[in-house]
Amino acid sequence: MTLALAWAERGMYTTSPNPHIGCVIVRDGAVIGAGVTQQVGGDHAEIQALKDAQARGHDVRGATAYVTLEPCSHHGRTPPCADALVRAGVGRVVAAMEDPNPLVAGQGMARLAAAGIAVSSGLLAEQAYELNIGFFSRMTRGLPWVRMKTAASLDGMTALHNGASQWITGERARADGHAWRARACAILTGIGTVKADDPQLNVRGIDTPPQPIRIVIDSRLEIDPSAKILQGGGTWIVAAVRDAEKGAALRALGNEVILLPNASGKVDLPELMRELGRRQINELHVEAGSKLNGSLIREGCVDELLVYLAPLLLGDAQGMFALPALTHLSQKKSLKFHEVKQIGADVRLLARFIHSSTPT
Repeated sequence: MTLALAWAERGMYTTSPNPHIGCVIVRDGAVIGAGVTQQVGGDHAEIQALKDAQARGHDVRGATAYVTLEPCSHHGRTPPCADALVRAGVGRVVAAMEDPNPLVAGQGMARLAAAGIAVSSGLLAEQAYELNIGFFSRMTRGLPWVRMKTAASLDGMTALHNGASQWITGERARADGHAWRARACAILTGIGTVKADDPQLNVRGIDTPPQPIRIVIDSRLEIDPSAKILQGGGTWIVAAVRDAEKGAALRALGNEVILLPNASGKVDLPELMRELGRRQINELHVEAGSKLNGSLIREGCVDELLVYLAPLLLGDAQGMFALPALTHLSQKKSLKFHEVKQIGADVRLLARFIHSSTPT
């Protein structure tokens, strides 16, 4: 199963909105076939592993298939993998986890068992869950897993008051940040960041053919059509006001305007998260300024913080999150550290918010 998980990681940047799945077929302690789920519409991991075994001249009848997620049992863009395993005559299937997709949810394992194949699940389940935390979030909550990235000094500052911020963290931390961008289905920022930095907000330095979708929160639809984030089209601009002329100009460039106003005339952030779930966004990567960061946290839209801390102090400068002053400690936002790791000279923290909607 460890090897199957390693195969699943090969699809980290390419399989979404499908989960990242690896499959390894074993006979007499030897691997005779292995595969990873391909891009949408392509083979799933089980089919790739069966084809690999066949290409290598191995008979899979009676062999054991280790797969990082329950084989699918429904007709989607591809036929059911459970049926393919039955036809191939494997003797045993071990899954790391059952599929949270309501179209599967145990039915794949049941179909295999009904065909006389020995089945079990739960092996290295935690590792399999982490690989597909966004897929599980979308299937169980209807929401993407929202990861907010920020880079700061040791005293929590992200930029000087004059806007200077390049570079607080080192080259290795910045490259690591691009790896987290690459695994996301979409990257979100705000109009303030677009105006101040004019970012491309794409993945660089990593081989990832499908670039994440870029999303801009722009309540008043102020974005300049020449902004770098609009280059190439495909960007979603989320607004709270309708501007027919501006909207037409943005759509002519190949971008989309999504209108989601709340009662205050700003973008309805919780509704945006629900809309992204409906649009099959598994993981949402946020790189924004302190105001939008604070708004997303206040509205309960963030699941995890990805924080790079540099070994330096900036003193009086811009902070990570614009949050209101508290009058009592009971009003605090509680998190738990998930991982602490040194990346070059910097430290990377993964911390998860503790709230009722966060899956365990």
